[in-house]
Amino acid sequence: GSGPIPVFGGGTVRPRWEIDIAPEVGGKIVAVSPNLQSGGHVSAGEVLVRIDPADYENRVQQADADVAAQRVAVLQAEQETYIARAEYEQFRARERRRGNGAAPPSPLVLREPQLRAARASLARAEAQLRDAELALARTAITSPFDGRVRAEIADVGRFVAPGQSLGQIYAWDAVEVVVPMSDGDAALIPDLWSLQAGDDDRSIPAAVTIDYGGRRLMWEGYVDRAETALDEQSRTIAVVVRVPDPSTRGRAIEGGSETGVAPPLLVGQFAQVTIDGLELAEYFVLPRRALRLGNDVWTIGPDGRVRIVAAEVLQATDERIYVVGDFTDGQPVIVGGIALATNGMEVRLAEAVTSVEAGSR
Repeated sequence: GSGPIPVFGGGTVRPRWEIDIAPEVGGKIVAVSPNLQSGGHVSAGEVLVRIDPADYENRVQQADADVAAQRVAVLQAEQETYIARAEYEQFRARERRRGNGAAPPSPLVLREPQLRAARASLARAEAQLRDAELALARTAITSPFDGRVRAEIADVGRFVAPGQSLGQIYAWDAVEVVVPMSDGDAALIPDLWSLQAGDDDRSIPAAVTIDYGGRRLMWEGYVDRAETALDEQSRTIAVVVRVPDPSTRGRAIEGGSETGVAPPLLVGQFAQVTIDGLELAEYFVLPRRALRLGNDVWTIGPDGRVRIVAAEVLQATDERIYVVGDFTDGQPVIVGGIALATNGMEVRLAEAVTSVEAGSR
């Protein structure tokens, strides 16, 4: 066969984003969204929890009053500065008529430091008003994205402190499956290291499957990226497969075609992943039992004699291997019956014949 070599793996479904719901201000909870419960759906911008805003509204009023007072102080300081400058100009004119020179005025005479201090007080009061308004806005905790609720502990009447966790929500527009792979398997994925996280490059398709209720369900995804650090214990590379819109029910590929009771792709579930690897002009699929020590395969020629072929294994499953080598389609391979073979050895075939299979999936 020809085309992409399948790269197999598996991993746990995880959310693309997951955050804690935590207040930035303290107080008593006065309202909780009915959607904020384990398994619930929340929308971007939806108010999840509301903290009693009374204290924060009072602080806004106090800060607003302070701003108004400081604006009056600035107007008063500006007028005093204007009067001081006018008085100095009158004084300098009188001294000129008398033939005397007038010394340059000091900033204090013109009341310039007082004006700067008044303006600084106004800026501080305006900043305090913005802080009070920001604190008031933070009494409403909103969802930053469309998502699902993993857990919650928010109850009306409960007092909370800033930073206290009230639950977790995760994004529901896409999920990820982190697939640990050997470097040999990762090398079969084309342009893996040129992928950029989140750029929505879907050029490397992947099929994500789970077992549910005696059926196998599939979702279409793609390789999003590879993490750039090896796992220190397993020495594997983490390849991240993204599945858009996991709320879509999986398509049954084994065990029946009914999808009415099929679930969405659940976070935390183990999933099998098949990635379209490098495309080859030709490859062969053999039974796993056909592979001998040293990656040799014992084949049988038309004359009934053994021919030992060296195989380069590209991919392997529990039942099959994907190889390249000096094979032909339909060529018999030995999977049992003899313990030792040499080139040219004559063998007698049993009725059941296992042969090299075309590279279809």
